[in-house]
Amino acid sequence: MRKQKPKKRILLPDPKFNDVTVTKFVNNMMMGGKKNISYDIFYDAMDIVLDKFKEESPVEIFKKGLANVTPAVEVRSRRIGGATFQIPSEIPQRRKESIGMKSLIGASRKRHEKTMASKLAGEIVAAYKEEGTAYKKKEDTHRMADANKAFSHFRF
Repeated sequence: MRKQKPKKRILLPDPKFNDVTVTKFVNNMMMGGKKNISYDIFYDAMDIVLDKFKEESPVEIFKKGLANVTPAVEVRSRRIGGATFQIPSEIPQRRKESIGMKSLIGASRKRHEKTMASKLAGEIVAAYKEEGTAYKKKEDTHRMADANKAFSHFRF
């Protein structure tokens, strides 16, 4: 390759929970460069989660929910001899985390609740309990990869 891969940026942990995963999530949730609003939404959602689960830390519930919606495999389209096959392939760790965060954010944005904080809290709790839209998306991805595992020898 002629070009170098760009250097990975080091993210600072968030101010309240001192966690880098929270910072990544907030950066994904941010719209129009409004990071403070994104942090406010996330921390309000964590307060709502804390009200529902008093015995556990809300960040641990968030991380468990995020792990529940993070897929392990995905299908990629590959054209071979005029036919397009859906080929299942493993996902690198950084992409897994990114896909999980984006599906959690997308599912919470589509929920029908009053505020974004309550939507996000509801989706985090649903992901923690292994239900909800984001978890269903992960299950569908795994099911599709399992259905197409006959084509896994086409992997490149």
